[in-house]
Amino acid sequence: MKVLRELCKDGRFSLGAAVFLVLAALALLTPFSPYDPLEWRVVPRDMPPSREHLLGTDSKGQDVFWQMTFAVRNSLALAVSAAAVSRVIAVTVGLVAGYRGGIIDRVLMFISDGFLVMPLFLIIVMLAMLVREYMNTVNLAILLGALGWAWDARLVRSQVLSLREREFTYTAILSGTPTRRLIFNEYFLFIMPLVFTTLINNMAWVVGMEITLSLIGLTNLAIPTLGAMLRWAVTYQAMLLGLWWWLLAPIGVSVALFVALYLVSLGTSEYLDPRARIQRVGTR
Repeated sequence: MKVLRELCKDGRFSLGAAVFLVLAALALLTPFSPYDPLEWRVVPRDMPPSREHLLGTDSKGQDVFWQMTFAVRNSLALAVSAAAVSRVIAVTVGLVAGYRGGIIDRVLMFISDGFLVMPLFLIIVMLAMLVREYMNTVNLAILLGALGWAWDARLVRSQVLSLREREFTYTAILSGTPTRRLIFNEYFLFIMPLVFTTLINNMAWVVGMEITLSLIGLTNLAIPTLGAMLRWAVTYQAMLLGLWWWLLAPIGVSVALFVALYLVSLGTSEYLDPRARIQRVGTR
């Protein structure tokens, strides 16, 4: 709670967290939806925003507001799942490479560097095309999580390399502390802030990739996501037909989500910056 209070003193973090909580609240409204998100022609088509339909209806005969709640829920679930998968891989690779060193470090960093220099977007597109008919949110989360860990693994490795040379590591080794206990009881306390900040950045990357893949038709468009909503609006030429509310909903929510994640990441990174921490202590 003390950390949260300190973070909330940063206006950027507070604003980003507030926007993110609003979007999360929208996602929690899905159980109360009066419409099935997979059914078409349940409401009059192409209706502008009104008291009955807050964000209007689309050309598929769906309520845009309630469709957006499902899209936010699925996009957030996808982002969290993919980011969690990539954190597991990044932390495991970074810890093993940084602590063990030697040939293991060189092999793992060679693999990591390979992911960094490869055209990742083209690889994701190619793999998505190969498994297009199975590209639901679960498989997409696994795909993006399995390919989005390389840079963060190097960050974790660099942190572990620094920790390995500190006095408490030598003291623990000389006292016979098992490696597992040293890593989980000591190292994790230092790398968890780094894992959290990279988690937020990875979530933004996942949402952007999902929107991009949906726009080029490589995801299951029957599942409501921010990218799928935007793709359907473009397909039905919402801009030419003047259905601005259909485009505004996914674009506005996507921009709000990106800004919220950026502000939370910015505030968290500054809070964890050692120089900023020294300045906070010095002003007390």
